[in-house]
Amino acid sequence: MLLSSVFRRLCTSTQRPVLLLFTKDPCPLCDEAKAALEPYTHRVQLQEVDITLPENRVWFDRYRYHIPVFHLNGQFLMMHRVNATLLEKRLDEATTTGQ
Repeated sequence: MLLSSVFRRLCTSTQRPVLLLFTKDPCPLCDEAKAALEPYTHRVQLQEVDITLPENRVWFDRYRYHIPVFHLNGQFLMMHRVNATLLEKRLDEATTTGQ
């Protein structure tokens, strides 16, 4: 039992934090944001959510005027532009807490 909890913690701690990018096409600000995120690609799992898809209607209703929007590990992080200081701080926190 102890070994399984250690293994589970190890697997969790080696996973990179998930950064969701809420976007649509075209979105020039989203393109700028993706370029700004290039230095962080080794630290996060970047996943894009196209808010114009029918299954993402709730995100469209919430963010249509505010993209790009970013969530880190399921929590709102920032919108409109990449705030590198905030991103680095939250990534450091996620890494040290194993989230």
